[in-house]
Amino acid sequence: MIPHERSLVERLKDKPFALIGVNSDKDLDYYRAEAKEKEVTWRSFWCGDKGTAGAIPSRWNVNGWPTIYVLDKKGVIREKNVRGKAMDAAVERLLAEEE
Repeated sequence: MIPHERSLVERLKDKPFALIGVNSDKDLDYYRAEAKEKEVTWRSFWCGDKGTAGAIPSRWNVNGWPTIYVLDKKGVIREKNVRGKAMDAAVERLLAEEE
């Protein structure tokens, strides 16, 4: 998914859009090396050494990876688990609401 996410971030760089990632790798050094190698240019949070049992997945009720939430500007979850073209369409719908 990272290449698609990277293209989405690049395509929408001048729009009111932000992609935020959450990584569940338990090893911080591994997480950092992977993010650098895969050229993750957007903000990505580390769940901590508890991995999938960390604070972020626990608070957001994430029990499968990847889990995708599309939020509007008020922080309301508008879509969940959309990928590829469906994710693009969901984001485009929200951006159109802003015009």
